[in-house]
Amino acid sequence: MHAHIVIGIGNDFRGDDAAGLEAARLLRGTLPPEVPVIENEGDPAELIEAWTGADLAIVIDTAVSGAPAGTVVRHTVLGPSLSRGDAPQPPPAIQHASSHALGVADAVALGHALGRLPRELTLYTVEGADFGLGAPMTPAVRRAVEETVAAIADLVPRSSARLRPF
Repeated sequence: MHAHIVIGIGNDFRGDDAAGLEAARLLRGTLPPEVPVIENEGDPAELIEAWTGADLAIVIDTAVSGAPAGTVVRHTVLGPSLSRGDAPQPPPAIQHASSHALGVADAVALGHALGRLPRELTLYTVEGADFGLGAPMTPAVRRAVEETVAAIADLVPRSSARLRPF
């Protein structure tokens, strides 16, 4: 069980869909060593397994919502001020915004049903534009990934006082 965990979601072979994976790779080695950084290819069961028991799970995924490419949005899906009794309702912007068949909203619903959610869940979405097979990440999305990595790197050390020993 980890106090904090960072999970990047994506597909390396579909252009901008690699944004979450690239963010995870850039964060690995930047964050304190006790903060695991996981790469996930969109498997909800693996996502739930990774965040179960965490105090704070930070997830980075590509979105397809119609916003301009490279738009980054931070969503608080679960937090101390949100009710834990009822099923969490992810913000409408992410309920159908994932570039994967099953998205983070589906994993949150399943995690709730199984009683396997982190205490806090923050989702960063990066709006993608090109998901062509073998396409490179677009420049706007690459810049957005770098901005997201910087924001997360700033967030986690401030929170590291809450880290507990294993």
